[in-house]
Amino acid sequence: MLSSLIPPAFFLLALAHFMALLSPGPDFFLITGYAIRYRLAGSALICFGIASGNAVYIALVIGGWQIMKDNHALFLIIQWAGAAYLLYIGYHLLRSRQRDLNWHTVSEDRVSKGKQFFLGLASALLNPKNSLFYMSLMTVILGRDVSAAQQIFCGVWMVGVVLIWDLAVASFLGHSRVQHLLSRKIHRIEQIAGGVLCLMAVFLLVGV
Repeated sequence: MLSSLIPPAFFLLALAHFMALLSPGPDFFLITGYAIRYRLAGSALICFGIASGNAVYIALVIGGWQIMKDNHALFLIIQWAGAAYLLYIGYHLLRSRQRDLNWHTVSEDRVSKGKQFFLGLASALLNPKNSLFYMSLMTVILGRDVSAAQQIFCGVWMVGVVLIWDLAVASFLGHSRVQHLLSRKIHRIEQIAGGVLCLMAVFLLVGV
């Protein structure tokens, strides 16, 4: 039963999604700013808010799937655009250079749980790259023959991975040794992630 929910391209989808998570974006720096001062207790609900925002975009992609699936020309255009977008992300990650991370500061007052969640939700929803990224993953990698159940399974997986990753980041970034390590090695992580995404995009473009 479980095997029927896992599409053939699930591994590629999971790998591309995780590679993207390794690159710090707006969500990463939001979590960092609060985790450094308040640790996990003051940033956990930010992580839940970010995961919820990602879930909204994934649901929108799944909801419009049938329209794209039944229109071959539209689906082909989206496939090429999605692969090009993955290549664009990978290219910029490959150009990453060593730099000091801009650790944000926050108010001395403890942030309420409601505000934490709203900050995370807004961060995810107000980043238009999220919608393009999930559209790229769901259309380019999964292909036209994936079922609705398989899409939902992949969507739940990605939301879960986002939440677990963000909680892990919040848990560890309060330690000074971790902060120092990231400031020296983050560009290497970005370069590796960029290389993987570029290779995947080229492979998908050739196979379209």
